[in-house]
Amino acid sequence: MAVETKPERIRSDRERGLLLVGAMSALMWAVEVVDLAAGDLDANGIRPRDGDGVLGILLAPFLHGDFGHLIGNTIPFLVLGAVIALTGFVRVAKVTAIVAIGGGVGTWLVGPGDTIHIGASGVVFGYATYLIARAYYTRRMLHLGVGLLVLAMFGTTLLFGLVPTPGVSWQGHLFGALSGILAARLLDGHRPERARGAAAPAV
Repeated sequence: MAVETKPERIRSDRERGLLLVGAMSALMWAVEVVDLAAGDLDANGIRPRDGDGVLGILLAPFLHGDFGHLIGNTIPFLVLGAVIALTGFVRVAKVTAIVAIGGGVGTWLVGPGDTIHIGASGVVFGYATYLIARAYYTRRMLHLGVGLLVLAMFGTTLLFGLVPTPGVSWQGHLFGALSGILAARLLDGHRPERARGAAAPAV
């Protein structure tokens, strides 16, 4: 019986994480093709404070207004998602769940009435803030470098994406970003370096 070594298990876990990010992106494109061919799937997005719009919390990241909207979200989704996926399948799955649900619930609660919110941008904002906030919690040099790179590349987008703008779901951006920080707190907030330091007090 063949047994995987630890490096092989790590590589396999990363590959499954990358596959998950790629599969989610592929599903976004497949949904947009069906929407173009078959009808108005976008009506299934988040409809704030509408009971029938709750399901949109799960569906909205896979729905886009057009291919321009989809392309604009796909590139940062793949880049940021792949970076998170390098820490493993479970980690990228947990971060995605937290930012998608957290961002969706926040949008459903405070978004303006009689609107429909769609798109993966809330997840993208959550991915970005997760990577930045993770650096604060872990204080690992690699994570600090990644966090600074993300801040340099997406900082302006993050800033302007939170400005209330007609026709833009800035609520999704805001709550996605806040959910990314929450994900970092929940998944990386144990601060092992501090814990080890506290276990050996000076006498």
